[in-house]
Amino acid sequence: MALQQALSASALLPDDENRATLLARIWSDRQGGPCPAVLRKGRLFDLTGISATMSGLLERHDLAAAIAAGDLPDLGALDDFLDGTAGHLLAPVDLQAVKAAGVTFADSMLERVIEEQARGDSARAQDVRARLAPVIGDSLRGVRAGSDKAGQVKALLQEMGLWSQYLEVGIGPDAEIFTKAQPMSAVGCGDKVGIHPMSEWNNPEPEVVLVVRSDGTILGATLGNDVNLRDVEGRSALLLGKAKDNNASCAIGPFIRLFDDGFTQGDLDRLRVSLRVEGEDGFVMTGESPMEAISRSPADLVGQLLNRSHQYPDGAVLFLGTMFAPVKDRRGAGQGFTHEVGDRVEIASPRLGRLVNWVDRTDRCPPWDFGVGALMRNLVGRGLGERI
Repeated sequence: MALQQALSASALLPDDENRATLLARIWSDRQGGPCPAVLRKGRLFDLTGISATMSGLLERHDLAAAIAAGDLPDLGALDDFLDGTAGHLLAPVDLQAVKAAGVTFADSMLERVIEEQARGDSARAQDVRARLAPVIGDSLRGVRAGSDKAGQVKALLQEMGLWSQYLEVGIGPDAEIFTKAQPMSAVGCGDKVGIHPMSEWNNPEPEVVLVVRSDGTILGATLGNDVNLRDVEGRSALLLGKAKDNNASCAIGPFIRLFDDGFTQGDLDRLRVSLRVEGEDGFVMTGESPMEAISRSPADLVGQLLNRSHQYPDGAVLFLGTMFAPVKDRRGAGQGFTHEVGDRVEIASPRLGRLVNWVDRTDRCPPWDFGVGALMRNLVGRGLGERI
């Protein structure tokens, strides 16, 4: 397990924390394992008496009433889990499928086409961008996926010889839904995120992540970093698994914010998500994008994820797609952005808090060694087998 780096509760919490229903998942040294918890006034209260897994907890139809109980065991202050005194913060999911939707925003859609045209070579990206952005970028702006306008744009770009497999899933009727990571493999806030040593062109992908019950109900949201190897996927879309699913390449957190009277689907649709990368070399990159720019509604994406033809009995979390691909030059003019070891990555939204991670190579990040089998053995050993 990775030790948390210097973080404080005040730096991670939503701006309206006192109105928010926030679920966390923590490793408790006192309890000897992972615990789902609810955060109240900076303290974490144990929910294992209701359900020993986050997936089981979220499947309850009486969830709001269950976590509102006033006699939950106090596990300690959130700060004690951020400085390692009492344990550490985990990704707030466990048995759920970890899925992602691709190319759902116009800017990232354009960058995927650029990757494809550049064949994964960052040195060619600037020239390709200069050629394609005025045509494709303007065509995609404000187009809703699957609409009549999208069909017209497709026909136009096909005539110009600029159609792409990424545009097909970006504005066509069928969304790209793929498996980002295996259950239990996501890292949490404060942990390292991994870049494969083969990659020389890569980036964070700041995203809103929906939390979905097995019946398709959207329960709330959190933040995610869908770490991506641009040079690998740019060589071939068939290398998506190698570009996306690596050790510590998926970060989720810091908390799940449940929908309630103070945070609704409408509020989620209006979120703004910011990205800040700070390097040990003094490099700083920032950006912000609105959820309103998404080409498909979250409900449409969930409907394509989970339906009569495809079920997830333990629930799922769904990355909604990155809102932008960073292009600020780092290693030289025209080279664009890529990570360096030691980068601090902050993904934030005022209503969801701040997800902070540090970049390292995948082969130097802590190995994933606590999977589903280890979780089951741990819970049974703690006498929680009947609450899974």
